[in-house]
Amino acid sequence: MAAIPAVPALRAVPTADAAPGEPPAAAVLIDNLTVSYRQHPAVHHVSCRFDTGSLTAIVGPNGAGKSSLLDALVGRIAPTTGRIQLAVPGRSRIAYLPQQNQIDRTFPLRVADVVMLGAWPSLGLFGGASAAMRERAASALHQVGLDGLGHRQVGELSVGQFQRVLFARVLLQQAPLILLDEPFNAIDNRTTADLLQLVHRWHAEGRTVVAVLHDLDQVRAHFPDTVLLAREVIAAGPSSEVLTPANLQRAREMAERWDDAAAWCHRNESGEPPGLTIVNAAGHLHSHAHGTAGAHTHAHGPADQATR
Repeated sequence: MAAIPAVPALRAVPTADAAPGEPPAAAVLIDNLTVSYRQHPAVHHVSCRFDTGSLTAIVGPNGAGKSSLLDALVGRIAPTTGRIQLAVPGRSRIAYLPQQNQIDRTFPLRVADVVMLGAWPSLGLFGGASAAMRERAASALHQVGLDGLGHRQVGELSVGQFQRVLFARVLLQQAPLILLDEPFNAIDNRTTADLLQLVHRWHAEGRTVVAVLHDLDQVRAHFPDTVLLAREVIAAGPSSEVLTPANLQRAREMAERWDDAAAWCHRNESGEPPGLTIVNAAGHLHSHAHGTAGAHTHAHGPADQATR
């Protein structure tokens, strides 16, 4: 068996916090994270880090746990096991853009009101918006190409226009950590190109950007680093090294072999050095599911009969 690091460090652009020649600090450190819904794991034993200023895509098959991982990072769901360490002082300093299908656009809100939601960490629940803050909101709409639409109801907008509104809200928040869940799904090419320019600008400013994506060509062209997920980390690092045919095949096989009826997966924490995962050369293929919160067991497939 070969041993590989389970906490791969992703590249980052230089930041003011890092001394010359020193690696940047981790904006997010994930250690042996398992997240479950109704006693079934969405992701399990995930360990990785996102360095300050890195631009990273999270990819994987449908049902791989990509959105669930973001939900755990932003605090929408609590870890079943493991830990998440954030460099930002509180989750209010995280800008999170959910998938559009999670947002009810029938509620009567103006475009300007949605953008102003990005200011709530500084305004508080009952704080009023100053003239300067409203000017910043108007500037954010200008930057996403929606000048003069602040008075419109969000339900009147196209999918692409509404996505621009959500990006304007992220702009107003000015957060050091930005999490995007399927930000370019079902929008036109022009809107995608415009919003990708904003993503690159955030990256150039030294912000940490993590995006769940499906378009692998888009990832190769625009995202230097990638985490390939199939409920656990298949590979993480430079996109050119992660998005190989062998790794993508492993991810597909992991997804196909997942068995929700398998026993809870137990990883022998005392028997393995911290931050180490054991896999065989053919890949880690196993069925797996969670039972009670007390213990886990792996039910391994024919490619790997090792016990962890």
